[in-house]
Amino acid sequence: MILQRAQSACLLLWIAIASYAAGFSALSILRHRAFQTGRFDLGNMVQAVWSTAHGNPLQITGLRGDQISRLAAHFDPILAALAPLWLVWPSPDLLLVVQAIAVALGALPVFWLGRKHFHSDRAGLGFALAYLLYPATQWLTLNEFHPVALACPLLLFAIWYLDEGRLLPFAVFGLVAATTKEEIALVVAGLGIWYALAHGRRFEGAAIAAAGTALALIAIEVVIPHFNRAGSSSFFSRYGEVGGSPGGILRTAVTDPWKIVTTAATGRGLGYLAKLVLPLGLLFVLAPLLLIAATPELAINLLSATTTQTSIRFHYTAGLIPVLVAAAVLGGGRLVHRRPHLTAPLATGALVLALASNYALGAIPLWRYFPGGEQHDAYAAQVTRHDRIAARALRLIPGHAVVSATNTLGAHLSARHRLLSFPYIQDATWIAADETQPGYADRLAPLPTTVQLSWLRRNPEWRLVFERDGLLIFHRLG
Repeated sequence: MILQRAQSACLLLWIAIASYAAGFSALSILRHRAFQTGRFDLGNMVQAVWSTAHGNPLQITGLRGDQISRLAAHFDPILAALAPLWLVWPSPDLLLVVQAIAVALGALPVFWLGRKHFHSDRAGLGFALAYLLYPATQWLTLNEFHPVALACPLLLFAIWYLDEGRLLPFAVFGLVAATTKEEIALVVAGLGIWYALAHGRRFEGAAIAAAGTALALIAIEVVIPHFNRAGSSSFFSRYGEVGGSPGGILRTAVTDPWKIVTTAATGRGLGYLAKLVLPLGLLFVLAPLLLIAATPELAINLLSATTTQTSIRFHYTAGLIPVLVAAAVLGGGRLVHRRPHLTAPLATGALVLALASNYALGAIPLWRYFPGGEQHDAYAAQVTRHDRIAARALRLIPGHAVVSATNTLGAHLSARHRLLSFPYIQDATWIAADETQPGYADRLAPLPTTVQLSWLRRNPEWRLVFERDGLLIFHRLG
């Protein structure tokens, strides 16, 4: 009977993983077909993978038109690993499907953790399903494609192996996770502190913490400045209120700690925290040491002036989800250890709470048909007449041409050596513009999109070869 229950739980787990991967792959692809993705960010990743597959590792076209390495913006060399897959399936859909499958597989280590700490396959299944229903997990999967999203399942596997004391596979998963974005190595370092304190393995934990911190510092202070002509990441400007750089933030924390507190504890920040923690039923507070690993990511998001970093609908939750979910499992396991009769109620409660929070905050479009269900992006996967016209217009542009495109069209044109962000034109021979969408590069270009399009219509060097429903395709004569 026990074996049969275990087999049933495993079968249901794999059905859930396959269903999630298939469903969110389809949703992601439909959102791309509906032009809900952009040159920034999906197109950026597509060009980096395409360039790697064609002999120029991680090369992309910057916002102002310069050819740079992707590493000038973020330390995510894991993108290069997708190049062989691109040769088999040369489509942006590849990246979207890989992301959906990877995030879905994160349910496996959650199941293992739940089974171990609750001594129950059913409890493990309940928490694995709760992970798949967790609103932040689903929004992470649908937020275009970002390499850091792969850190979510990788860190969950790393936590599982570290909890088992299997340091070699932990090191493999932790190291690969660190290649998805520069600050993820700090999460790995936090896991080392947890291992030292919670498992009593002081030397090994200290070594992990030191290695993770060193790798993050190398990525932030050596690799990115090496490839960035400005000498440092442009993203530091998001932290101008608290220092504007890692060193400046540290000085602010020492000289004016209240500034750190007031910047982080805004209404926006507290609402963000509530949406992260309430769907997990606060079980994670019973495993506080593991939460150390979430501290760097929380600080990075809460101290930023960029509002998307304090929203569960973007990829900035990738380093938080695995720690919070694993802490909820471990915290629940600690409670069950003292009160075994709570095993079934806790697992069932976690699943019910996840479903309820998904109804209120999740990414499943089905909820729009129910009163009170989440409505955000409810129609994002619907391909409209405008989208079909745009797809037809873009087929006029040769695959080898240098193109300048507005943001939503650029996501569909990024598999090429050079792609400019309109209204930057420079050496482009083709221009693709959608007048119904604001120009992403308007804030930096000398002329905004509307003015540049008016100029192009009068310029004899350019011929308007397609115009319909606000979609314009220009070709440079000669």
